[in-house]
Amino acid sequence: MEGDAGAPLEEEETSILESLSGTIAPFLTGEGIDAIDKQGYWVRDDDGELTTPLVDGKQCVYACFSDEGIAGCAIEKAWEKGLCDFRKPLSCHLYPVRIQKYPHYDALNYHRWPLCDAARVCGSKKGVRVFRFLKEALVRKYGEDWYRELEEYFILSGLKT
Repeated sequence: MEGDAGAPLEEEETSILESLSGTIAPFLTGEGIDAIDKQGYWVRDDDGELTTPLVDGKQCVYACFSDEGIAGCAIEKAWEKGLCDFRKPLSCHLYPVRIQKYPHYDALNYHRWPLCDAARVCGSKKGVRVFRFLKEALVRKYGEDWYRELEEYFILSGLKT
């Protein structure tokens, strides 16, 4: 619920978000709906990048909450119910990895902050590497062959599995 901008979006995701308006509406908060009405389904941030809008400069407009107060994603809730084929924006699916695009390659950077401490501890206890936790999202972005090469590199480099 912190940050100065929403989740980064791919160009093609903007039209997908617009097309899902009726599908995701039942899962949105009232504040999220109000913010979408004022800002739209996506915005350009101060750097000109496409992002999800925020509610009062805080949480993403697509954030929803369980009865226990646990944050989730309204888009993903609709996907889980089989109401749409789009799970959620790629940057959300990949988090805590962020993509920095360069002319000839993408840099994948791990975003470390206190909000994710519990997940990091859990993953460490279970021996789950971040790239393996994010396998589905990484395959979604770069494909099966790319992920297989990543896995092979990791094993061949002698890193602890």
